[in-house]
Amino acid sequence: MPNTYTFSFSSLPKTVDELRSVPEASLSTPFMTAALTVAVLCNYENDPQETFNMLNFLKGPQPLSPFEQQFIRDRLRGKMYVARSYFAGTGPQNNYEPSLPYTVTVFDNPYSYQNEGYATLYIRSSGADTERQVKLRRKGNQWFLWENFLLPDIRLPAELDPWA
Repeated sequence: MPNTYTFSFSSLPKTVDELRSVPEASLSTPFMTAALTVAVLCNYENDPQETFNMLNFLKGPQPLSPFEQQFIRDRLRGKMYVARSYFAGTGPQNNYEPSLPYTVTVFDNPYSYQNEGYATLYIRSSGADTERQVKLRRKGNQWFLWENFLLPDIRLPAELDPWA
């Protein structure tokens, strides 16, 4: 039976200080870190550099590489709906606009903990047919973002889909 955790945020962090102020920023479970990854990615259109700073907080001792930063730029430029698609209540029909509170559900499966000190967790996008992965790595009592696979293309929002 998979473990499933749902996290709700009344607002999304816009700075590292705001991120540090949320209870999940203790990073004491991999589920917390995965949920915060979604919340942080949603800030990209507001402030790309501060988003990278927040992701670096989530990544702990290994910051984003220039390649990872460019990948995020390429995947989110003009497609912020991809990051928002992980919140409950979103979908192509409402252009992936979440309602408050922002709610994200993270789950594991029997294969999530195959490698000691690592976890592979899953989050469903309302615009994709399969769940997406977030890989995390433990250091001490904290779980840090290792890799995220949250940014592949999804179904277009209705406002951008000529066939909708």
